[in-house]
Amino acid sequence: MFGMTPEAQAFVVFSLGMLVLMGIGMNMALALALTGAAMAWVLGFWDAQLLAQNLVAGVDSFPLLAVPFFILAGELMNSGGISRRIIDMAQAWVGHIRGGLGYVAIGAAVLMASMSGSALADTAALATILLPMMKQRGYPLPTSAGLIASGGIIAPIIPPSMPFVIYGVTTNTSISALFISGIVPGLFMGAGLILAWRYVLRGMTLPAEPKLPMAQRLRATGKAFWALLMPIIIIGGMKTGVFTPTEAAVVAAFYALVVALFVHREMKLAEIEGVLVRAAKTTAVVMFLCAGAQVASYMITLADLPGVLTGWLGPLVQSPRLLMAVMMVSLVVIGTTLDLTPTILIFAPVMLPIAVKAGIDPVYFGLMFVLNGAIGLITPPVGTVLNVVAGVGRMPLHQVIKGVNPFLLVYTAILALFVLFPQIVIEPVKWMR
Repeated sequence: MFGMTPEAQAFVVFSLGMLVLMGIGMNMALALALTGAAMAWVLGFWDAQLLAQNLVAGVDSFPLLAVPFFILAGELMNSGGISRRIIDMAQAWVGHIRGGLGYVAIGAAVLMASMSGSALADTAALATILLPMMKQRGYPLPTSAGLIASGGIIAPIIPPSMPFVIYGVTTNTSISALFISGIVPGLFMGAGLILAWRYVLRGMTLPAEPKLPMAQRLRATGKAFWALLMPIIIIGGMKTGVFTPTEAAVVAAFYALVVALFVHREMKLAEIEGVLVRAAKTTAVVMFLCAGAQVASYMITLADLPGVLTGWLGPLVQSPRLLMAVMMVSLVVIGTTLDLTPTILIFAPVMLPIAVKAGIDPVYFGLMFVLNGAIGLITPPVGTVLNVVAGVGRMPLHQVIKGVNPFLLVYTAILALFVLFPQIVIEPVKWMR
């Protein structure tokens, strides 16, 4: 092919193949598998058995068992009343403040993020409960929808996080360390949303909500007790070594099931089938992506594409912060067209070796990678979380995009802050480990 080496040909096949297949709307997992197969043919490694083995290897991983159980835990939380009780508690404490429902959305988003690890599940729960309330009380719908979407993407950052599990498996990075690394940035995201919401409130005229008596606040907190106990069990169990992140997912799902059936009693036995079916469908999508990505990843390794990219970025290796800035800008662009999971599966194995060569901490890089990809979930034109909010709120997508802009700017500033001062992420991880 025009005198190029097989490795260069493989890079062209991978890049153009993904662009073309994505452009025609092909399923992402299938596009990854087909691109990997094309690279195998170009490299002279074509073997149907080898491709099949890689498809199986992509999902044959013990840590990946955490994914279906965290998905199931999220479904059980939403169906069993756990999510609603978290929102009710937040409303009891801060609902009387001017713009209080916005603060409720932020507080509930942070608390729910520490339970499910799924941006889509958390966003759907928040939007279903809070959007009608905000609309009824005169909150601007686009801004309210933008705030809820922005709060939903805290879930991939605060542990337990499904994207951290996928990233850890894909790059062989400690999942426990990744979980710990997300605590401080997740709180930064919540604080950033509070500041942005206060700024947005300046132009709003909103009715004041009555302040609830202390007895009602405590009653709402008591009703949320079992929900609040969930993150303590999960994070505490991992921190003390009682169970691994994978086992923590099983504990989370079992705990949510017990609470939904026997404590809150808001779920019937007959409803479990529907919950399992929804969780299975979501799991199938994620696992198919992992399988297809393994084929492409294997061929990327054979073609030494990380080495090729390292050659291009060679001058930046001597300047870690500049390298991080370039990578983050690249991921911002990628995030406008790719969902978080495929971004991890395709680009993390390529970029991490370059970051490590530049002396960048792999856990810090993993946190930044996932944070950037999470921001991509509210970045148009794709913006998966934006579509969820638009669908739940039955509103045009362009209104949600307009409403999310102030919060997107804050998240971008936080990302830049972590690039300039990586110690904000690295030091807490060292201390907590």
